[in-house]
Amino acid sequence: MPPLREVIRAHGLTASKALGQNFLFDGQLLDRIARVPGDLKGAEVLEVGPGPGGLTRALLGAGARVTAIERDRRCIPALAELADAYPGQLKVIEGDALAIDHASLFEGAPHVVANLPYNVGTELFVGWLSAEWRPWWQSLTLMFQREVADRIVAAPGTDAYGRLAVLAQWRSVPRIAMPVHRSAFTPPPKVMSAVVHVVPVDAPEGVRLTTLERLTAAAFGQRRKMMRTSLKAMPGAIEAAEAEGIDLTRRAETVSVAEFCAVARRIG
Repeated sequence: MPPLREVIRAHGLTASKALGQNFLFDGQLLDRIARVPGDLKGAEVLEVGPGPGGLTRALLGAGARVTAIERDRRCIPALAELADAYPGQLKVIEGDALAIDHASLFEGAPHVVANLPYNVGTELFVGWLSAEWRPWWQSLTLMFQREVADRIVAAPGTDAYGRLAVLAQWRSVPRIAMPVHRSAFTPPPKVMSAVVHVVPVDAPEGVRLTTLERLTAAAFGQRRKMMRTSLKAMPGAIEAAEAEGIDLTRRAETVSVAEFCAVARRIG
């Protein structure tokens, strides 16, 4: 295959700000991202927003069988060339990833590996975390703005800790696999980025996602106030927290994921 920059020039491609695109050309960096989930030889992989196919090349080179969802029809010819170069390994679906049932695309559980478009990345991530558990995916390896990545892995007592951290950590283990400097992208975004790797684990027994979502919405809706005040927005939450021995003069950002789960379990 010709260098990715040549492919982009040949097809007259430029990154679309409206679609949240930023292209990666560094082959070594892309290979490192493709290695984060582990050995992908023969594995099913979902990629969202492949663009001209930089990360797609790395995944195919690692032996993965890739299903790529691309909304930008300008990129489809370049991806078609990749499909020809790797017969039987790449399936391209033109469409909006937010409107597609990803689980229905696979018989088994794929890895999700993507340099997500910044404008829809968090929405897609929350949707994948909200799937039935255990989920339809084996792992998530996703590029985010560094600020979002920090919120996903944040620990209690930090400014970044909030609803996204609880949602990500109550039944999965997220970690920052690698930072990515803004200069690695074309065009360079205004912010730094990071690759986050997420592996699902068993959900705590007796805890419902809907209850946990309502509880954290109330708790972090007024994150600078004491829990005694913020939990008034959810009936039964104050009583459940008191039953768990949680000091209601604390603020939400000091309450651990395990404590939120315990309160949600009592609420039912």
